Amino acid sequence: MACAACEFVFYNLREELVYRSRFLFLTMKDAKNKIENLQRDVDVLNDNLKKMIKNENTMQLVREIQYVVDEVENTVDTFDAVQKRYKSISWRHWKNRLDVDPIRIKIEDLLRRSTYNLPINDEDVYEPPPFRSHLVVGFEDVTLDIMRRLTQQTDYFDVIPVIGMFGSGKTSLAWKIFKDWSIEYEFPICIWLTVSQRFSYRDINLQILKKFITLNDRILAKADYQLADLAVSYLERERFLIILDDVWNTADWDRLQEALPKDNAKGKVLITSRITEVGRYASRGRPLYNLRLFTSKESWELLRLEAVGKQLDCPSELEVVGREIAKSCDGLPLAITAIGHILAKGSSSDLNQTRHYWEKVSRYVNSYPDVADSMKKSISLSYEELPYNLRRCFLYFGLFPKGYEIRVSKLIRMWIGEGFVQQHRERSLEETAESYLEDLINRNLVESCKVGPDGSVKTCRVHVTLRYFCQTEAANENFLQEIKFQSNGEFVHPTSGILDCRRLSLSPNCLEFISTRPLIAPRVRSFVSFSNENYIGSLENSIIGFFKLLRVLDVRAFKFTKIESDIYDLFHLRYIALSTVLSVLPTKFNQLWNIQTLIVDTTCPTLKVEADIWKMRQLRHFKTNASATLPQATKSGKYSSELQTLGFISVESCTAELFQRAQNLRELGIRGKLPLLFEGRSGSLDSLRKVKLEKLKLINDSYPKPRWEGILIKSSQFPSGLTSLTLSGTFLSWKHMSTLGSLEKLEVLKLKDNAFSGNFWGAVGAAFERLLLLHIEDTDLVVWKASANHYPSLRSLVLKYCEKLRGIPAELAEIPSLQKLELYNCIYAAKSAKEISDAKKRTLAAFMLSIFPSIE
Repeated sequence: MACAACEFVFYNLREELVYRSRFLFLTMKDAKNKIENLQRDVDVLNDNLKKMIKNENTMQLVREIQYVVDEVENTVDTFDAVQKRYKSISWRHWKNRLDVDPIRIKIEDLLRRSTYNLPINDEDVYEPPPFRSHLVVGFEDVTLDIMRRLTQQTDYFDVIPVIGMFGSGKTSLAWKIFKDWSIEYEFPICIWLTVSQRFSYRDINLQILKKFITLNDRILAKADYQLADLAVSYLERERFLIILDDVWNTADWDRLQEALPKDNAKGKVLITSRITEVGRYASRGRPLYNLRLFTSKESWELLRLEAVGKQLDCPSELEVVGREIAKSCDGLPLAITAIGHILAKGSSSDLNQTRHYWEKVSRYVNSYPDVADSMKKSISLSYEELPYNLRRCFLYFGLFPKGYEIRVSKLIRMWIGEGFVQQHRERSLEETAESYLEDLINRNLVESCKVGPDGSVKTCRVHVTLRYFCQTEAANENFLQEIKFQSNGEFVHPTSGILDCRRLSLSPNCLEFISTRPLIAPRVRSFVSFSNENYIGSLENSIIGFFKLLRVLDVRAFKFTKIESDIYDLFHLRYIALSTVLSVLPTKFNQLWNIQTLIVDTTCPTLKVEADIWKMRQLRHFKTNASATLPQATKSGKYSSELQTLGFISVESCTAELFQRAQNLRELGIRGKLPLLFEGRSGSLDSLRKVKLEKLKLINDSYPKPRWEGILIKSSQFPSGLTSLTLSGTFLSWKHMSTLGSLEKLEVLKLKDNAFSGNFWGAVGAAFERLLLLHIEDTDLVVWKASANHYPSLRSLVLKYCEKLRGIPAELAEIPSLQKLELYNCIYAAKSAKEISDAKKRTLAAFMLSIFPSIE
């Protein structure tokens, strides 16, 4: 871990030195020599760290290295900013502050300290917390299913993984099953083994053997592999159940199963783990169990048992506040248990006194010292296992409000803007960032909320206890601070000074905070606001003056009436998202030459982009809700190698030159008078097929007259790799669906705001062979005829505001892949939806039906 951390920090340092060599008065040769010398020192430091047992001393070394890198970065960026404003400033004032030698001196000091620490091993031997609670509640359905599987005869050696985030009740569930009388009857040999992160392979084997023989000197003298073979020889003849609690990685599982008889189908193994990949690996394609969080009912039941006990009823005076406390635990059994113990200790025979105590606890549920300490100890086990590059990505979740669902596309672009994502030759930065998120989800540190039909995560969040951990850990490292506003009108004092803080997140009333206090935060690189204020004003006076080195700026919560000149001095910006009432994006945005993501929301229907986005060489994503008219793309200019997302743009901006300049475009949105574009009277789509486009959104702002004259381009004009298509306001005839059906790679089709018009849709022509999601919203469709053959791969069907639709084709129940059906305000179609659901559930237990409003 420490080695990986050091390597990651050095990667950032190397990038800084190479990128800034022109400012350091270094030739490329000088820079290379200095970097190579630093690399040698870091390699030695890494070797020393590898020999050290991971402890606080080790991580302190890493933190100090990171601080040195941050200081170099701050100084260089500050010089950039000053030089930009004052053209004549002398470089000699800054040269000494940017010398590489102080970095080398610091690393040499760290080298000496790491050498002194080599023989030190002060890491505590892990002792699993005692667990034998009699208050096991919840998961009745999962418990019965696992017990049924355990007692089921198979012709293979069955491994049953139970996966979940920290504190989700994995161990409790396993213990509940382990101590059940029917399991003890079924398996004469039952063995419980706690694995943990630092288990002894030898001790595991000896624990198994203790069940069969006395461990004498002859046994203890055997080598590890001999003990494993001996364990197999005893187990292969028995009906046994082994619980392997808390397995952390696949390598550990490979070692553990050396002592298990894989040919004994009478034996069963149940493992618990926080890591989804461990479960998949161990089960080898067979089902695993992902533990959900507790429901509100289960949360209250567990809290009541912990706080009041089995034998007593909870007084009604305590139930209201008790349920609120249970709700604040966000369904996490460990948090509920911890807070339940606190409530039990503080309760007394005086009901009023007890109620006041419970109300006090309710105000600080997740930050209550005993609870926070308990959570931190458990979360730290996962946090310390993270590769260093993932640590910063994980702590970044502390920037977002409690319970906030984060759009994955936004999150990864912010990570990239922060510099958290390392470049790989084989993958784009976005693909690498997605793999980071997948890793955090696999470790059950991040929860996926909305998932696309192809399995990709669209939104995610962190549990409230994990968010609190992120915030406290990040504050300790000056990584980020959240400035909160209390209901009594006071601001919560930050846990550490803002002076050294590098990221700020502001809750509601943030502008009041800024306007009433001098905000000195020279090192802030990210400013993000989630305010719900209806603020309209100048961007300069409220924010920009305080932060000169910003890389990430997200202030979409406010609507700005003007964009002052100071914002153009923030040329370190890589990510900017703002809202405005303006209809023009000024030319001076060209000065933000580091910008990677530019998001502009406006109250105007159109946005004239005077800034030449083709000169923004780093620009990867440009998004606006308006119809943006872009500056003309010329043939003489170099092709853009970075632009991946563009939209919405006007019909007039769709030119052959644009598509030639943006050949790496993945997502495109066009908004305006689409009939003019489709007929070739304005703009051109002739070069669209040359683009590697995957997602296309077409929004028509001018209804055709008469409406049934809506037109569509030929299937041959669509990009060949198109996987997602959204149409809105196009008023097409349903006969045009055959054109869309011929798009060979189409997986997602969204039809909104009368994209298609007409009372009858009889599916004919080409089938949607690869379509996974069909979304139809706001249409006058009455009768829909189709068979399963028209959508053989469909997984999800969403119908919204199809108020005239009489029914959904019953034949869709025959689609094997169909898993989800959602209806919103489709009252006449609800009955047919229930019939499809009933038919599907006879063969597919996991089928999901959602009807709003409910018809029951």
